[in-house]
Amino acid sequence: MMNNEVQTVKRRRGPLEATAQFFSNLMDRYLPDPLVIAMILTVLTMILAIIFQGSSPFQVVDYWGEGFWGLLSFTMQMTVVLLAGYVLAKTPPVDRFLDVLTSKISSPRAAIVAATLVGGIGSWLNWGFGLVMGGIVAQKLAMNVKGLHYPLAIAAGYSGFAVYGIGLSGSVPLLLATPGNFMEEQVGLIPLTDTLFSPYLLLTNLAVFIILPIFNMLLHPKDPAKVREINREDFPAVSVKPVQESTPTIASRLNNSRVVGIGFGLIAMLFAVRYFVKGGTLNLDTVNFMFLFIGILLFMRPSAFLAAVNDGIKVVAGIIIQYPFYAGIMGILSASGLAVALADAFGTFASAETLPFWSFISGGILNILMPSGGGQFAVQGPVMAEAAAALGADHAATAVAVQIGDQWTNMVQPFWVLPVLAISGLKLRDVMGYMVLILIVLGIIFAVSVLVWGFMLA
Repeated sequence: MMNNEVQTVKRRRGPLEATAQFFSNLMDRYLPDPLVIAMILTVLTMILAIIFQGSSPFQVVDYWGEGFWGLLSFTMQMTVVLLAGYVLAKTPPVDRFLDVLTSKISSPRAAIVAATLVGGIGSWLNWGFGLVMGGIVAQKLAMNVKGLHYPLAIAAGYSGFAVYGIGLSGSVPLLLATPGNFMEEQVGLIPLTDTLFSPYLLLTNLAVFIILPIFNMLLHPKDPAKVREINREDFPAVSVKPVQESTPTIASRLNNSRVVGIGFGLIAMLFAVRYFVKGGTLNLDTVNFMFLFIGILLFMRPSAFLAAVNDGIKVVAGIIIQYPFYAGIMGILSASGLAVALADAFGTFASAETLPFWSFISGGILNILMPSGGGQFAVQGPVMAEAAAALGADHAATAVAVQIGDQWTNMVQPFWVLPVLAISGLKLRDVMGYMVLILIVLGIIFAVSVLVWGFMLA
């Protein structure tokens, strides 16, 4: 009788679900924590620099140590992006909207689709906002929807991050359109109509928004015994209400004053308006500034804003600790010439039509070692631009393909999933099995996109 029940369950599990279960079991058994992975990648990069670049062991250690603190300013920017995005997602108007949205969904598969789309649309608008929004919505859905497999919901919410680089906050397209950027002499200014708003990238985004939610939905376990629901007791509601004191003081009145919060928020918005009127450009600093003060405006009370900030600190803790490790890896890649050598190797056997594809592949590989779109492009961009000029390939397609490769392998690069894991309370191994399959599907979509782009414009 028991054997018949087992066979019935096996018949109910399709090949896709069985594959997802295989990778999940594999990751659960062998995948260490993200910090350990960063350490392993550091040693691997050192070994590669010694073998292929002829660096000595002492040199690679020096490269690593000298680069370890090389991205402190950028680390702070990334931290504020994520924290500001988290706080904005927790503001009462946004939180109420998300509650209304998630309350209308009762089916586990519909919940997976919703988490994917919210994470994707949010990331297309702004990568920091979308990254935390996907995790928050997935968690809200898991709290409301019975029978929803929580690890898959979190993986689905994070998977929308795969379009951030070809969205409104994509660092490479914005850089190429900015006068005075370090690539201007090589490729000139490339307008956003040739990158973000080109038909190739718009169709790529459309394909992701159609295929990815359906694929994620199909990964949901059919066997109820395989479903791991959220433990609702682990996530009590965070209070953002003002603290009521029996004898209010001047200090407590100021902390809970709407006049202070709204008034200072309006001052900040006045500065933002004047900044753009005077010709200011959108960059990380301006996005962070606006997100922070919009958060203050929507919370109204400084005390409520600070309560959300304190809750969001855990979301960014992993970024603060681990980014220096990847900065050290970047130091090795740059100083030893390993990054340039890898990018150059792909350019040597490419044609004008296929260079964007190989740019995409090399960008994806390098992103595993240096998960920073802007920092990676600073190393790889000039090499690929030189190859494009020599082969007659399209500069826009070749450059943006590096960004597409970066966002592609972010699906299995453990660094950027840290904020979502902090929100969810899950471990990396809980979601990585699903992320491997998502990586494969997105790889097909992106590879077809950059190939078509390369052949059409070469």
